[in-house]
Amino acid sequence: MPARDIYHAAVIKALTADGWTITNDPLYLAYGGRELYVDIGA
Repeated sequence: MPARDIYHAAVIKALTADGWTITNDPLYLAYGGRELYVDIGA
């Protein structure tokens, strides 16, 4: 799993305050034998 940067908590707080729902943190995707982590799934 990738490390979070210094802005991660601020982005989560701002998105939540704007009405977004955070579904995955991080969002994990696997396709064709490859793995990918997206920072936030909202």
